Amino acid sequence: MEPSVKRVFTDPVHFFAFGFGSGLAPFAPGTFGTAAAIPLYLLMAPLSLPLYLALVVVSLVFGVWVCGKAGADLGVHDHGGIVWDEFVGLWITLIAVPAGWEWIVAGFLLFRLFDIWKPWPIGWADRQVSGGLGVMLDDVIAGLYAWLILQLGVVLL
Repeated sequence: MEPSVKRVFTDPVHFFAFGFGSGLAPFAPGTFGTAAAIPLYLLMAPLSLPLYLALVVVSLVFGVWVCGKAGADLGVHDHGGIVWDEFVGLWITLIAVPAGWEWIVAGFLLFRLFDIWKPWPIGWADRQVSGGLGVMLDDVIAGLYAWLILQLGVVLL
């Protein structure tokens, strides 16, 4: 079942799950969702590390519920338009990166690479874990992979 624009913009669960509407993009909704996460990241970036991490954890737990509920409502486990997982994955990627657009762009590209490529165990999690946790888990792991590579770049550059 495809969600209507009206439902996405009137149902709070679908509004969040579809990344404030970014998941309605006619192509590459995951990429659009990841891009839509950047303005919120810019608001979060000045926070202290403990507060930033707490917000990411709360967003992850919220995402398990909201993505699971939206998927159940639509009758699709991981509908392509559900992009809250991309928001959280990008925010994980950008934990403790230096200020600057070059780090945001690098993080964006790395996260999208791992989210699309799905090396082990990302692909396994995507196939084997169901419900809202399954929707979120592959993006969390992709975010961790991207974060690790980004942090290596911070150290080496």
